[in-house]
Amino acid sequence: MRLGILGGTFNPIHLGHLLLAETAREALKLDRVLFVPTAQPPHKRSRDLAPGAARMALIHAAIRGNPGFAASEIELQRGGVSYSVDTVKILHEQLPMAKLFLVVGEDMLGVRWAAWDTIQELCTVVAAHRPGITTRRVRGVTWLPMPQVEIASSDIRARCKLGKSIRYLVPPGVEQVITRLGLYGRTSGKETGA
Repeated sequence: MRLGILGGTFNPIHLGHLLLAETAREALKLDRVLFVPTAQPPHKRSRDLAPGAARMALIHAAIRGNPGFAASEIELQRGGVSYSVDTVKILHEQLPMAKLFLVVGEDMLGVRWAAWDTIQELCTVVAAHRPGITTRRVRGVTWLPMPQVEIASSDIRARCKLGKSIRYLVPPGVEQVITRLGLYGRTSGKETGA
């Protein structure tokens, strides 16, 4: 089995995440891409981080209907600061015959990683270029050619707070869950772009 691992806060998940996952799935001939939301990211503190259960609901709404995608609560269940090395180790133990691919955006290559060498021993690190990001080339990283889209979760949260449309930034099911749960200041009485 060839398994892609795509971690992040997914606060909220958006079309850029899905495009990255699908591009990786196709280019790397992955059997499955696993979306793994972080409990608490080590590289940033998000004041408006939605609860883990809500972010899982958003992921499930986003990937519904794609048999090549799955979601895991592995980091949410573990709690605390989420380090990729811990997740990769657990998946390596659970699926010893699987070939693991850790899929990241180029911006993540600029942060300090815990146990980078261990990560590279246990899986192939695959990075996709991000618009406006220039990082130094990192040894042992496979580059993924990907269409460039400029969508950021922080912009989506800001639009929600202002009652602006998020249509075409997130799948319709994700927008419905955001509205239903009242996430990011969005309420059912506000403009949804419908």
